[in-house]
Amino acid sequence: MDDTALQGGSSAQGEPEWAKGAGRWLAFWHGVWETPIVPPLILSLTFLGFGALTNGIGLSLLHTLFMTVFIFALPGQVVLVDEMSRGASVITAAFAVTATAVRLLPMTVALLPVIRERSGPKWMEFVIAYFVAITFWVETMRRTPAVPRRFRAPYTMGIAAVLIGASVIGALAGFLLAANVPAAVAAALLFLTPMYFLLSMLASSRGAGEAMPILAGLALGPLMHLAVPEWDLLLTGLVGGTLSFVAVRWLRGRTLA
Repeated sequence: MDDTALQGGSSAQGEPEWAKGAGRWLAFWHGVWETPIVPPLILSLTFLGFGALTNGIGLSLLHTLFMTVFIFALPGQVVLVDEMSRGASVITAAFAVTATAVRLLPMTVALLPVIRERSGPKWMEFVIAYFVAITFWVETMRRTPAVPRRFRAPYTMGIAAVLIGASVIGALAGFLLAANVPAAVAAALLFLTPMYFLLSMLASSRGAGEAMPILAGLALGPLMHLAVPEWDLLLTGLVGGTLSFVAVRWLRGRTLA
């Protein structure tokens, strides 16, 4: 087995044309060019709602853009804005935002081995880990396996650049147009990214092992919210994931038997 196979990269025969003799900058720009229009469009619309929200509670444009770039995870941003509007302390707000970010740790752990290159600069991995968010993770996991391993990190950074740019544009437009965006519309726009993530995960699932946890979450989420609203998200993930794991193991056991 050669080193290319050990690293999980593409062979020279299977490389895209642009990768032959290319450098990291070219890989970055191909990540920009090949990012489909739908994900950044959805992010722009979603962050339009976020910009309207921040304007509505009295935050400045600088605050809005700072949170968009340096948090780059809409649930965490919304939680921070909510805590600020309630007059919560800095420690309380920081803890709440950190709690929402815990869900990104498994995504980061799953992504980094896919884009890591032994001889590549480590700073790229830190930058990529910093910008892991739902839409970014979905698009990166879908597109980088077709890219030679030595170009995956810069290619991924190209995807991140497009998504961050779209988010900033959306937040800026939402903030400036806040007076013309009804509160109900702004709230609805915030749900575009979760819906995109849900549909993308269902479309890319390859069997019961991947689809069952998603369906279990859809079924248990409303029930948990009615029963224990303070712990609904945590219990939905814990109970739904555990039941799905047990069910998939049982089905596989019956198949092998």
